[in-house]
Amino acid sequence: MDIMKIALLTEKYTPDIGGLAISTERLARLLTSDGHAVRVFAPTISLLPSEKRTLIHSGVSVTRLGAHKRVDDTLVDWFELIVAEYKREAFDILHAYFLTQAGFVATYTGKYLDIPSVVSIRGNDIERAAFDPSRFSHTMYALGNASAVTTNANELVKKAKAFIDREIILIPNGVDTEHFKPAPKNKVLAEMLRLSHVILSEATLAPGASAGEDLYHSDRDSSVASTLPQSDMVPVIGFVGELREKKGLKTLLDAYATVSKQLLVALLIVGEVRQGEDKRIFDEFQQSNPNLQIVVTGYISPKSLPAYYSLIDVFVHPSLRDGMPNAVLEAMACEKAVVETGVGGVFDILEDGKNGVIVKVNDANMLAGKIRELLDNPDKRVFLGKNARELIVNRFTPEKELAANLDVYRGLGIHL
Repeated sequence: MDIMKIALLTEKYTPDIGGLAISTERLARLLTSDGHAVRVFAPTISLLPSEKRTLIHSGVSVTRLGAHKRVDDTLVDWFELIVAEYKREAFDILHAYFLTQAGFVATYTGKYLDIPSVVSIRGNDIERAAFDPSRFSHTMYALGNASAVTTNANELVKKAKAFIDREIILIPNGVDTEHFKPAPKNKVLAEMLRLSHVILSEATLAPGASAGEDLYHSDRDSSVASTLPQSDMVPVIGFVGELREKKGLKTLLDAYATVSKQLLVALLIVGEVRQGEDKRIFDEFQQSNPNLQIVVTGYISPKSLPAYYSLIDVFVHPSLRDGMPNAVLEAMACEKAVVETGVGGVFDILEDGKNGVIVKVNDANMLAGKIRELLDNPDKRVFLGKNARELIVNRFTPEKELAANLDVYRGLGIHL
């Protein structure tokens, strides 16, 4: 097999927060594990404008460039960096994860260097950013001029085709089901509390461990807003990711408040609440409901997430719009009963009543009713969870995701 040299452009990369960072890292690691040379290029506000820094992250070379206040200055630096690196060691292909800025830079640079470019639509880019006049021309240029365009959900294929009549290749996200798998809630909770003296710290199942062994290792201490109930008899509603308006912040809080009036239940937010207006809304909700049991873990690394999924009885993801959320796939792989709004790629993965529950967007009453129904019916939660994992194991694997991307590269004339 020939070694392929890939420049992977993205607007976020681990440890940045969000599904885009997770998905880009997953592709980079899949390609690297298959023997290919991957270089990641991503802007960041953590460096001074035009400053550059390259580090090796999980075997992948990641170059960060400092972002400017003006987006066009950042894009110029990004373009010039790729061109300079290409002159040192030529790439076979440029692959952009996210349509607008990364997609534009990869497509334009590919045209300039006369090498193929692939642009991957990830959800929020086509559903929202494309309606931003300042980004529209970049969006249309990338859609019209990239050598190939991919996305991860059928709904996003349809939306992309509404902008331009060209082939949009569907490549669903993959999930490592050996990493994301079910674990006993009571044992995980007990061990977390033992290790942290009733204050949650980040912990995860050790590879190959079984119940009764030393199941956890501590990645780092994690500050939390409060603690989970010490009894596994108290049910937990869970959300994973960065909680914000787009992810259904208000709907989730209103539904949780409604359920809490009916029974004792905790809300676990595995991640952070976005700063700004979203944080203000969340803080006001907590101040108005001081007796509700809400835990916000702060950032949790992907390798440590399975332990937190195991603490959740009903996983809730009430997005206003979305692509194919990694968190939903991970929760399904962990055999969680999932409640999700009918947006984006949800209909590619969830069948209402068979492997999950679908609710209306912005309908807190319906969401609360479905959560309560599942909390009252453990057998149904088990039924949905087992069917969910079976679907992920059979259809949404990293191997299939890798193979589909390699097929795209081959279709552009790259020999593998």
